[in-house]
Amino acid sequence: MRLIVTGTNGQVALALMERGAAQGVSVAAIGRSWRPGLDLADPAGVASVLNAVEGDVIVNAAAYTAVDKAESEEELAMRINGEGAGAVARVAAKRGLPLLHLSTDYVFDGALDRPWREDDPTGPVGAYGRSKLAGEQAVLRENPGATILRTAWVYSPFGANFVKTMLRLGETREEVSVVADQQGAPTAALDIADALIAIARKRLAEPVNPALSGVFHMTGGGEASWADFAEEIFAEAERHGRKPVRVRRIATADYPTPARRPANSRLDNAKLARLFGVALPDWRPSTRACVARLLTHPA
Repeated sequence: MRLIVTGTNGQVALALMERGAAQGVSVAAIGRSWRPGLDLADPAGVASVLNAVEGDVIVNAAAYTAVDKAESEEELAMRINGEGAGAVARVAAKRGLPLLHLSTDYVFDGALDRPWREDDPTGPVGAYGRSKLAGEQAVLRENPGATILRTAWVYSPFGANFVKTMLRLGETREEVSVVADQQGAPTAALDIADALIAIARKRLAEPVNPALSGVFHMTGGGEASWADFAEEIFAEAERHGRKPVRVRRIATADYPTPARRPANSRLDNAKLARLFGVALPDWRPSTRACVARLLTHPA
């Protein structure tokens, strides 16, 4: 199996390259450094780039992900996450290739008191969420057979993410303030990569199964607050010789940001398990493995 993956430096693209190599899956990661470069901010140029790459499944992992910056760059976020995603979906449809498109919990307003299901009403409260919802709509309009996978709280040994931030802060501080009133599920990009490979294989094995199209949720098992997540990171770091770090639990109101964060980012993953037989591991062991790797084999 050969995956065509949009994006080269994102956490999921890098995780797919690593996990693909371990599982005998070829990954062609296409980004702006490709020649010619793929830039979703230029939707008109997407087809010529993607059509020059051979593969069996397209994974759209490229996105504008600067949540706070999107508040002042909504037009750019919309072009990349909305029109760009639609252009990728159009290529997949014309080539008859399965498309796996990554989306986010930010399409919801975060006000529900239970994990979100795929058929719950969307209602993004910020520019980033609006752009990702526009992308979902564009993908399904251009390619009704696409598989959309919403995830959340992604971290990995690659790039910038919450785990790396906590480890950096813990080097110089005895206490770190972390929001405790937002709930979600930390999700390892390496677990996402394993899941995407399994989903791609099933899409190829059952190319005309309509149940495998549409929207699915895909996050780590269990749930946590950001403060819970931080405590697990620091506990594992301490096991590897780092000094203890206390987590001071604060409210969202104590840490204002340009973009509003959903209070409830928990996603119900039952549909993915039922139709694809895929369930991501519990977030705790995956978090410990990521911290251990960063501390013992830093990039």
